[in-house]
Amino acid sequence: MTGYPDSEDQSVAVDDSVRQRLALALDVDDLVQAHRLAVALRPWFGVAKVGLELFSSDGPDAIGALRDLGYSVFLDLKLFDIPTTVNRSTKVLGSLGVEYLTLHALGGPDMLKAGVEGLAEGADRAGLPQPTSLAVTVLTSDDTAPPHIVPNRVRVALEGGCGGIVLAASDLQTARELAPRLKRVVPGIRLAGEAKHDQARAATPQEAVANGADLLVIGRAVTKAEDPLAAAAAIAAAV
Repeated sequence: MTGYPDSEDQSVAVDDSVRQRLALALDVDDLVQAHRLAVALRPWFGVAKVGLELFSSDGPDAIGALRDLGYSVFLDLKLFDIPTTVNRSTKVLGSLGVEYLTLHALGGPDMLKAGVEGLAEGADRAGLPQPTSLAVTVLTSDDTAPPHIVPNRVRVALEGGCGGIVLAASDLQTARELAPRLKRVVPGIRLAGEAKHDQARAATPQEAVANGADLLVIGRAVTKAEDPLAAAAAIAAAV
């Protein structure tokens, strides 16, 4: 990965209102590699997503390193356990300074409530701004869920007190109708003509934004692109 611009070079940066709508998915298991990607792509991204791979590898250090670069951190762990365990875990995670945290809506409203309350309490005790709990509806790799599943899980997210939901672009209209105030986060973003990989319900940035997405999660479309900088610039321009 050579030829990346310095993170301080703002000549290629887009407006911050665009950058805060783009989350860079750092789906790697090495903090050094994640840091290099984050520095290189900072001009286009305001949010960095830490998933299971990176958190398993480096834990809270990954969150701190990305916050130090100026990113808002999206911790994508899709928590799914009994309410007590989720509550205790989210108290810890809330104290780390994450902006977003995912919980699986399949866990039900009681679990989501426990997670929302724990996350808020952890952030409050640490003197940090209140983060947003995101309920994951149906994974974008799953194209087999019956039509009633997404509406049901959107309702569960509302009942559980979540501030947002994670869903495929094809489900955005349903979410807007049922829960217009929830933040809508869409992964599986690909530029037109690109490989979808395991994202069965992928969408272009234009499609997602036009249908009401608030935050786009971008991973392999940029990090595995032949020219990551050009891909990042193209996605930012589309938004």
